[in-house]
Amino acid sequence: MVKSILVVDDETDIVELLSYNLKKEGYNILSATNGKEALLQAESKPDLILLDVMMPQLDGFEVIKQLRKNPATENIPVIFLTAKSSEFDEVVGLELGADDYIIKPISIPKLLARIKSVLRKHEQPKIETKSNAITYGVIEIFLEQHKVFVNKKDVFFPKKEFQLLQYLIEHAGTVIMRDKLLDKIWGNEVRVNDRTIDVHIRKIREKLCEFADCIETIKGIGYRMKELK
Repeated sequence: MVKSILVVDDETDIVELLSYNLKKEGYNILSATNGKEALLQAESKPDLILLDVMMPQLDGFEVIKQLRKNPATENIPVIFLTAKSSEFDEVVGLELGADDYIIKPISIPKLLARIKSVLRKHEQPKIETKSNAITYGVIEIFLEQHKVFVNKKDVFFPKKEFQLLQYLIEHAGTVIMRDKLLDKIWGNEVRVNDRTIDVHIRKIREKLCEFADCIETIKGIGYRMKELK
């Protein structure tokens, strides 16, 4: 199936250059030259968004914030391609949910390789989801029965640990910020902090035993379930 990429940059020359090279690789291309237009184009659910930061109307950071708040677009992979080269800006971009942060100028072959890498991560070919079950390697989650099997062994997970493990597996390969995990799992139920997430992740890892390293800690940002090879 042909992948579609939304190219967002306020410099039309850059949009044309990227679009030309991406089309040569067989991608379908959408384009936008400002943040508001980008959000409208994102409603068509492209497979990936190449996003500039410094743009009129809405900058790239505000665009990704709105993308991640919208259930229809929250899982679209985003790569920032920008001239903003400070480490602070890169950290901000990743914390907001970007999959990669690339500083201009970059060679087209390197950009294509980074795009392919991000798309592969989001394909998650070995995570099988059925109406009542999710399988991730040796981990099987049975949703209706609220059961988890690790290497065929029945392991008890309390409600929040169960929901947290399920969410990480469903988004395997993607870095999930602590704030997003708190919002998705705890919502407005109680006042909790980042430490709550860390404690629950530690307990989940203990129950996964020798498979604990499938949950990666992304220092200062959050967690990521490894992509299955």
